[in-house]
Amino acid sequence: MTTAVTTAVTTAMTTATETTITTIAPPTEIAEIAEPVASRSAGIDRGWLRRVHHIALNVRDLNGSRRFYGDLLGLEELTGDRVPSTLRQLVADGKVANFLLPDGLILDLFWEPELLPPDPDPDRQFTRANHLAFDTLPQQFDAICQILQDQSIAIALGPVARPTGRGIYFYDPDGFMIEIRCDPLP
Repeated sequence: MTTAVTTAVTTAMTTATETTITTIAPPTEIAEIAEPVASRSAGIDRGWLRRVHHIALNVRDLNGSRRFYGDLLGLEELTGDRVPSTLRQLVADGKVANFLLPDGLILDLFWEPELLPPDPDPDRQFTRANHLAFDTLPQQFDAICQILQDQSIAIALGPVARPTGRGIYFYDPDGFMIEIRCDPLP
C-alpha cells in the first residue's frame, strides 16, 4: 500500500471511529474510552473483557463432584430458577451441575462419564489448565486444612508458606488440582 493510500485509509478509519464514538458518548468522554486508531493493537481493547464469567470442568462422577464442591468445599449448588437459563435443560437431564462461587463466579461441572486423563498419575499435567484456586481469610486457613485432613483428602502439596501467602493443594475426584490459599497475616 502506498503512503498516500495508507494515510487516506488511516484518516477515514479515524474519522469513522470518532463518528461512531460520538454517537455513544459525549466528545469530552471520547479520550477516556478510545485511543487513536494508530496506537491500538490488533487485539481486544483493554476493558472490553470485564471479568471471568464461569469456569467449566469436565467430571467423571457428577454426584461425587457435587459432594466434593458442595459438601466439602461448602459451595452453593444452583437449582431451579437460579440455574443459568442456557444450562437448564442440561441440568434437568443430569448432565451439568452449577455452583456459585463466593465472588459470584459460576463453576459448571459437565458430566463426562468416560473421562480419563491420559496419565493415571494426577501429579502429571494432563490438561492446559493448571489448577483452580479459592481464596480464604488467613484466620480460616488452618481450620480448612484440618477439615481436609478430617475428610481424608489426599494432600498433593502443603500447607506451604510463601511471601504471597499460604496455600494447600489437593485433587478433586477427577484429578483436577484445587488450591485453597490466603494472604499473609498482616
